[in-house]
Amino acid sequence: MRFVFAIAAFVAAAVLIGLGIAQRTVFLEPGSVSLQVQVDAADADYVVIEPDALAAYPGKQSVTIAGEGSTYFAYGRSSDVLAWLGDDEYVAVGYDAESGELTDRLMVDGEPVDAEPDAPSTTAPATDAPATDAPATTAPATPDATAPADTEGEADAVAVSPSGSDLWLEEQAEESGRLARTVDLPDGISMLVASGSEDPVPDRIAIAWPLDNSTPWVGPLLTLGSLLFVVGVILLISGIVGHKRSRGPRRNLPKGGRGRLPSAPKPGRKQAQLSSGRRSSGTRRAMIAGFAMLPALALTACSPDYWPSFDEAAAPETTAPATVTPTPAPGADGEEPEAGEEVEPAVTVPQMERIMARISDSAGAADAALDATAAAERFTGPALQAREANYRIRAALPDRPALAPIPASPLEITLPQQSRGGVWPRTVLEVVQNGDDPSVAPSALVLVQESPRENYKIMYAMSLVPDADPPEVAPASIGAPIVTPDSKLLMLPPSQLATAYADVLINGDASQYAALFELEGDALYEQLGPTGQQAEAAKLPATAGITFANQPGASTPVSLATNDSGALVTVSIEQTEQVRPNDGGTIGFEPGPGAAMSGFTEKSAKGVQRTRGIQVLFYVPAVGSEDPIRVLGWSESLIGASEIP
Repeated sequence: MRFVFAIAAFVAAAVLIGLGIAQRTVFLEPGSVSLQVQVDAADADYVVIEPDALAAYPGKQSVTIAGEGSTYFAYGRSSDVLAWLGDDEYVAVGYDAESGELTDRLMVDGEPVDAEPDAPSTTAPATDAPATDAPATTAPATPDATAPADTEGEADAVAVSPSGSDLWLEEQAEESGRLARTVDLPDGISMLVASGSEDPVPDRIAIAWPLDNSTPWVGPLLTLGSLLFVVGVILLISGIVGHKRSRGPRRNLPKGGRGRLPSAPKPGRKQAQLSSGRRSSGTRRAMIAGFAMLPALALTACSPDYWPSFDEAAAPETTAPATVTPTPAPGADGEEPEAGEEVEPAVTVPQMERIMARISDSAGAADAALDATAAAERFTGPALQAREANYRIRAALPDRPALAPIPASPLEITLPQQSRGGVWPRTVLEVVQNGDDPSVAPSALVLVQESPRENYKIMYAMSLVPDADPPEVAPASIGAPIVTPDSKLLMLPPSQLATAYADVLINGDASQYAALFELEGDALYEQLGPTGQQAEAAKLPATAGITFANQPGASTPVSLATNDSGALVTVSIEQTEQVRPNDGGTIGFEPGPGAAMSGFTEKSAKGVQRTRGIQVLFYVPAVGSEDPIRVLGWSESLIGASEIP
């Protein structure tokens, strides 16, 4: 009977081991699935891979783009991609869930150009299919990153390259005509494909996703098969041993008395031991050989993919993290968003890191070359005015120090404006530490992007005061709403803040606004207020007199809400000092920045004047608060000098 059980065990072991091996060979599913499409991009300069195409299957996307000539792609939020495209036509690559295929269609401003129903591509899904290499023709493109879009509709119009735009989360270019990249893009992200030069836009796109082809029952099948094989070996050996012990013929003897048969001679003790040892040794060797197969077979199934995972089953049930929806806030124009309209932060932190790295490099190059034109690519408003003046002074006086450099990292505070999709301008308040010299005060920067095809520019550049204690602000993933200039919800409307503080700098404690500000410990007030003005007057000879006048700068105040219903407000102020002779004589600039800035080296009976540009970051509490308005950061520089008109 043991032979029957042994045979059954061997058969079962063979079946189980065979099934385990078959799952990793003939029954193994593909490791990935891919979809590909060849678009007709003759009438468009761009291809947009939409979120539904990227999310056709779960998992990371392995995107392959091919065409004739150089290839470029970037990805960003879908609303930003469409905003950058504007009125330009593009081919949208989508996904048809019914047919399981990629689709392509000519679009403009998110709407199809033709009225025909969207027909799926004739290319069926394939496993691990590379992009094809069929030729394509389209309008040329040029790598002018921020040039205005061509609106003439001419057939030979040159397309604008998206390369270098601050809207993208990441971008990559390849000159070989084929670009492959694995990304993990969530919902709401689109990929923009273009040519990296004047070559035709790439027209062959393939997207592959990994598939879960793990075989969790291979391990149990191989292990159980191995155990049954060992059991079969044991049963077989046991049957053989039992059969040997019970062997011997049984003869039918006649009835009646039975004679005593001569007994076989008994083996000696030594011989018995040798015989017994041979049998037991052979049995042990057979059993050891059988058991030795167990770890050998088990080792073939030691991969994690070969075993069921009980982690998910054993883990307690958890709730998916909640998605924080920012509170709809007024746009820069003060208009309320429509009901149900979502807002999003102007930038993400990784996006801001890339932007700051680019600005830091650009600003450093412009500062070194004293190139105002290059500075204008990344500066605007008071920040640009200060740098242009500094370049002019340093061109005449090389020993004069440059303005504070723009550091790239680390980012300490990133406060983007809450914005609606497709609405510009956009604003970001950034506090960044100087990674090369931590002893330098952090820089507070206000960046503005006027339109989708323009990059962010620094409008205000200040240094935080040593004891600055910024209020709590929203995380960068949510952003802060813009506070309108005439808001009555603050202690002082942002539009009146520059006028009020300018009056305090002139009149000191006698100003009607002095009680609203925390003047004790305010270094800006001490340097450019009444005390500083008296020190400047003391430097003049008795034959000259000096007067000071302040006025708000021409730039628009920028206000972002804080968590306590207050706001961080940035303004600019211009302080003009006029020096006149009071004895009927003449006066001029002493050698230095004033003379270098004005170019006026003569004496004047009318006098001379200098203008300082002041950029200030305030914390303005909510109306009704007992806290005063505080200066958190500031900068000042000479921006003008001339003879008094």
